[in-house]
Amino acid sequence: MDIQEYTGRDPALERVVRGEETAWVNPRFLPFSATDAVCQLVVSDADIRDAAGRLQRFAPFIEKCFPETLPARGIIESPLTEISGMRDKMQRTYGCHIPGRMLLKMDSHLPIAGSVKARGGIYEVLKHAEDLALAAGKLRPEDDYSLLASGGMRRFFGQYTVQVGSTGNLGLSIGISSAALGFRVKVHMSADAKQWKKDLLRSKGVEVIEYADDYSAAVAEGRRLSDLDPMSYFVDDERSVDLFLGYTVAAGRLKAQLEAMQIPVDGDHPLIVYIPAGVGGAPGGVAYGLKRLFRDDVHCFFTEPVQCPSVLLGVATQLFEGANVRDFGLTGITEADGLACASPSGFVTRLMTNLLSGEFTVADRRLYDDLRMLYETEGIQIEPSSCAGFAGPRGLLACRESARYCRDHGLDGEKLSHATQIVWATGGSLVPEPVRQEYLRTYLS
Repeated sequence: MDIQEYTGRDPALERVVRGEETAWVNPRFLPFSATDAVCQLVVSDADIRDAAGRLQRFAPFIEKCFPETLPARGIIESPLTEISGMRDKMQRTYGCHIPGRMLLKMDSHLPIAGSVKARGGIYEVLKHAEDLALAAGKLRPEDDYSLLASGGMRRFFGQYTVQVGSTGNLGLSIGISSAALGFRVKVHMSADAKQWKKDLLRSKGVEVIEYADDYSAAVAEGRRLSDLDPMSYFVDDERSVDLFLGYTVAAGRLKAQLEAMQIPVDGDHPLIVYIPAGVGGAPGGVAYGLKRLFRDDVHCFFTEPVQCPSVLLGVATQLFEGANVRDFGLTGITEADGLACASPSGFVTRLMTNLLSGEFTVADRRLYDDLRMLYETEGIQIEPSSCAGFAGPRGLLACRESARYCRDHGLDGEKLSHATQIVWATGGSLVPEPVRQEYLRTYLS
């Protein structure tokens, strides 16, 4: 591969392949009106409403099987909280200016799976269960879905296997929800996966298959083995539209939370969102849902580790799933295990090509620095992977490219002073206490 073919036209991309912290602005970004018709053909507003309705139908089942969802009556949702202390500490520590309000969307604390994967992963498992039960005449859409928790239904689902490839959090989401329904479950886990995540899955009766190779290899082998079994269903993080749809529902939920906090989103009050990206499914689905709701009033940035910016490379080079960080001289190795995906989703990188504002890459040492800072200022602890999102507000005005993006899109000083910046925390609440303490003690050079 001739790397110069891609980097020669983009100085920011040259810094990306040198493994430096970089703000990359997407040159293919377009106004929402220019993308609307094409995007609707792929994932429509009606599809998103259907997904939201399905989660509502399953609420009685979720409430019955997972008591932690009782306060929300079976709806899997996370808090949205202002983190002004973290904002002030970041400004002092990094010498940066973070305009407007800074909030944390705490998908790190989603019930059941403790990560953003609880949205897409659990949704796809529930949809698969519904499809099987409807086809077998064991369920009608108008039924009380709590009946799916019965022993008879568990025996019915026990005939089937659900499989997934994962670096950790998607495996937890799929494994815990599938086991609750009675499915046999196999999670193919890459070398990046943390031991505590494997242990937790095994405690739920999930078969964990470990690989010495990376995420892409675990997914490919899991997909191959599942295809050999007619009673097996593979949750494909690289290709699944259903998984993507589960994530899109987050946008409507966030809109309601912003309204409850009396935070406007409009031309004078922009919304800027930063979401850590691995293979791209979760951030892609969330960002897509936000763009459909808020259109040009929302600006979506992804954040990735300096050694594993696969989504950035997939979009920037238009190689999509054909982009592999190792082909660009990067290692793919990162402390952010949930983001350790050497190649991105082709589906997501294609769909986000004109919707993604840009990306920020972040060095691993910053993950632990920001993790400690968040804990010290707000009493909130999340995974290192989740902390990648803080690269966004820190770099928005400090980096030349993203500052130019603000100027080019009318985000002047006054508008930014009325902006809402949201860091999307993608995982962390299930981390065992000894591992939490280890994270707080970790310093990287």
